[in-house]
Amino acid sequence: MDTQNLKAFVEVAETQSFSAAAEKLHITQPAVSKRIATLEQQLGCKLFDRISRTVYLTEAGAALLPRASQILQAVQDATRSITDLQGDISGELSIGISHHIGLHRLPPVLQSFSKQYPSVHLNIDFMDSEEAYEQIMHNKIELAVITLNPTDSSTLNQEIIWQDELAITIATDHPLTAITNPDLSQLSQYPAILPGLNTYTGQIIKRLFQQHNLKLNISMETNYLETIKMMVSIGLGWSVLPLTMIDPTTRALAIHDLKMERSLGFIYHGNRSLSNAANAFVEALRADAKKA
Repeated sequence: MDTQNLKAFVEVAETQSFSAAAEKLHITQPAVSKRIATLEQQLGCKLFDRISRTVYLTEAGAALLPRASQILQAVQDATRSITDLQGDISGELSIGISHHIGLHRLPPVLQSFSKQYPSVHLNIDFMDSEEAYEQIMHNKIELAVITLNPTDSSTLNQEIIWQDELAITIATDHPLTAITNPDLSQLSQYPAILPGLNTYTGQIIKRLFQQHNLKLNISMETNYLETIKMMVSIGLGWSVLPLTMIDPTTRALAIHDLKMERSLGFIYHGNRSLSNAANAFVEALRADAKKA
């Protein structure tokens, strides 16, 4: 049974789309359809139903999916083990990276790593930190560099690389700039533009206001901090952003005895040994942390 056909099957099953699977596999949609057809012919059964442009697993497909994932993982582990025995730092390294870290923290790390280890193929997916946790838990990616869960109690291994100081952020002409010694109760009277409260950064903000028995007046939510910063800068509301994002269009609002920060770092599954490539990337992250 061809592993390329199994890969196509798993991608279609997970995305529920032939076109999305083709995009992830970097092949054409007809090529995906051909691989699925070949697999169905080999197994002598139909694996997908197509209803109203949506793809659904048949009973046979649902039975095959966990086994196909196990086979692909076993092949990947075997390939990695052989490579690692040779001491080579090569092969594919699958990493999940949060959007903000990918933009503001990782470019120099990625640049130096790629130059030092040109035989490593970086397979990078940009995603929310919460999604990356799920991907690691289900062994879909080897490593993730993200905002760490402030309340994590799982078996995942994690290490802090950077501490990201957060600040109440407002436009330079926001009404709060005229208030001497503002506090959180005054802040709660104005609209806020925040990351989703189910995100790790959102949880920090939510707990802060709960501790002071205050309600958040949320006008908009988005998980893209760059979008939040833009909306804050034009006066649509206040937010909580990394201090490193403050520029001439915004300002940090100082509130007495208030300090917020989040931990940025990497995670990987506790039951998985990191490949040579992943270990090398971890060392590159640690080296960057020492420069800070």
